[in-house]
Amino acid sequence: MAYDEKLAIRIRESLSQIPDIYVEEKLMMGGLTFMCNGKMCVGIIADEIMCRIDPMLHEVSIEKPGCRTMNFTKRPMKGYVMVNDTGMSTQEKFEYWINLCLEFNSKAKSSKKKK
Repeated sequence: MAYDEKLAIRIRESLSQIPDIYVEEKLMMGGLTFMCNGKMCVGIIADEIMCRIDPMLHEVSIEKPGCRTMNFTKRPMKGYVMVNDTGMSTQEKFEYWINLCLEFNSKAKSSKKKK
């Protein structure tokens, strides 16, 4: 599955403005994932952004326009939401989601490294 390259550029530009952050891009889940400081932070699947957010904010977040629970492999994943163009139609809305991902990233646990 391809991912929206223009959306990837928007995310790269946004993350490049953050001081003291190490960003690595990985192809996964049929799209592109941005790892921040070694932890999954935000990604793109097709033309939507996948946001890893604080699970405590999940229910409030899915009430926002253009946002839904990530249902990858037919299992809803609390703390992961998908945001379509409606939810990120302005720069302000887009930055809201990126900032929500970055806020949780500082608290999120790293996944165990494969040997």
